[in-house]
Amino acid sequence: MKKEFKSESKKLLDLMINSIYTNKDIFLRELISNASDAIDKLHYQMLTDKSLKMENDFEINLSLNKDDRTITISDNGIGMSEDELEKNLGTIAESGSENFKKLLKENKDVNIIGQFGVGFYSAFMVSDKITVITKNAHSNKAYKWESVGADGYIIEETEKAEDGTDIILHIKKKTDEFDYDEYLTEYKIKELVTKYSDYIKYPIKMEVTHRHLKDKEKDEYEEVKEVETLNSMIPLWQKNKKDIKEEDYNNFYSERYFDYEKPLKVIHTSVEGITNYKGILFIPSHAPYDFYTKEYEKGLSLYTNGVLIMDKCPDLLPDYFSFVKGVIDTEDVALNISREMLQKTSALNNIAKNIETKIRKELEDLLAKDRKKYEEFFKTFGIQLKFGVYNNYGTDKDKLKDLILFYSSKEKGLVTLKEYVSKMKDGQTDIYYACGETISKIDDLPQIEQIKEKDYDILYFTEYGDEFVINMLTEYDGKKFVNISNEKLDLDENKEETKKLNSDNEEMLKLMKEKLDISEVRFTNKLKKHPVCLTSKGEVTTSMEKMINVMPIDQKVKAELVLEINENHPIVNKLKMLYNSDKDELIRVSKILYTEARLIEGLPIDNPTEISNIICDIIAK
Repeated sequence: MKKEFKSESKKLLDLMINSIYTNKDIFLRELISNASDAIDKLHYQMLTDKSLKMENDFEINLSLNKDDRTITISDNGIGMSEDELEKNLGTIAESGSENFKKLLKENKDVNIIGQFGVGFYSAFMVSDKITVITKNAHSNKAYKWESVGADGYIIEETEKAEDGTDIILHIKKKTDEFDYDEYLTEYKIKELVTKYSDYIKYPIKMEVTHRHLKDKEKDEYEEVKEVETLNSMIPLWQKNKKDIKEEDYNNFYSERYFDYEKPLKVIHTSVEGITNYKGILFIPSHAPYDFYTKEYEKGLSLYTNGVLIMDKCPDLLPDYFSFVKGVIDTEDVALNISREMLQKTSALNNIAKNIETKIRKELEDLLAKDRKKYEEFFKTFGIQLKFGVYNNYGTDKDKLKDLILFYSSKEKGLVTLKEYVSKMKDGQTDIYYACGETISKIDDLPQIEQIKEKDYDILYFTEYGDEFVINMLTEYDGKKFVNISNEKLDLDENKEETKKLNSDNEEMLKLMKEKLDISEVRFTNKLKKHPVCLTSKGEVTTSMEKMINVMPIDQKVKAELVLEINENHPIVNKLKMLYNSDKDELIRVSKILYTEARLIEGLPIDNPTEISNIICDIIAK
């Protein structure tokens, strides 16, 4: 006799099939998890009930029948009585596993995966009929439950020799929207087991077709059916660290992430406390090909009791550690009803914070103990750490400031800010830095001369984000950051002569400023050999102008530029003479000087043809 579902109607079942689950593939994960739960229950009850005995080892068996279009999932677990069938399968969202978990709060050795009692019904996504044949370990009777969907179900007595449960899925036929036939292939089933259920602790077995060479001379093969265990059962992260070799970690990483190079760093972690989890994290030795693209997805694989919940959980990693790969296994995170998405809870936040702290401390340790390896890492992922300093308004800058490196003019290599400050000269109060496209171009900047003359170290910024990092930090250990191209920087104490020179030539400099359309033109004593340099006023520097203006934004920025002319260079007398004799020629020479200064700074030339003609005219004279 057909019975109606007790709790809901067709509308509810349709909702579960079409809305709760977004990925059809997970049906097998849910049924295998249920089978694992059933074995766990029997195993637990055998500890207290001596009448229960096992003839065979615990296992889960899968079988395909392409002709009948069926997949069968069998277990030799506790099985169900007629009442349990009625309660567990006749009432949607009535979870026997959840009830069982309440009885086992003190027994941490038994892991029950099911929580909501709806996983079984995910099978209707791929099946037009489900048959369940089950025999409870405490009974001699077996029962069959069968349903074609929300219209109802039947329960009747049947025959079954061994305890446990067989779930027979009658797979839907191929449609224009979806090819259900793929679920009847050995390849697809093996793929789903490996992806979602590889670490179920009981062997998942299936008869698999293998090709064996029959006649070598004729190159003939025969197909042979062999029972194969599809899952590895014990995940690497559950093993004791002392029992794991470096080769084991490298093989796991290579197979899982398809990387031909060994990871730079392996972090095997296990945490017990308010939140419990285990996992293995990997820092790659090189960036993925799509790391700096929009297509790249960060995140760690999240498992609960060995069952994959999310392939990439982004909430477990901050953006500045998005290069980290790995797996986390925990029972403490809250899942939504389909176990496809996480609910954001304090447990999830605790795990994420712990992981962030663990990665950071491991990097600090690598920096202290293996400088060469850390510098290799930083050359690959340093940009991401710097991004973490200025992202989110500098929220995480204090966590990352001691992990970032910059090139030192004195050390001729990378240094930390702590190392720079520790070697500052007596009397030096600021941290000096310079921006440019390459180290050699920065070395040739005219402004460098006065800093090097004082024997002060200079940090070279060759990446666009470097100056944003410094602006967000503002200071380190009480020392302010100073751009050598800032117009206010002047380390020469004898400024009176320069001040008088600018005052005496005020009108000439004003004319030059107006014709060049810049913020200011002035003489300076900060230059030694070079005739001119560009400095900037305000917050926007020339390096920031270059960076911001290459971004895909409508609004462009412009630094307030100051053309500074070496007061000790012969060009000064030339300018004075032209101001008194030929102001048009003065303007032409001023444009050349300004163009030279822009080229030194790596800035574009707005009027190259005009400048070229001026230079040619002067040469021709």
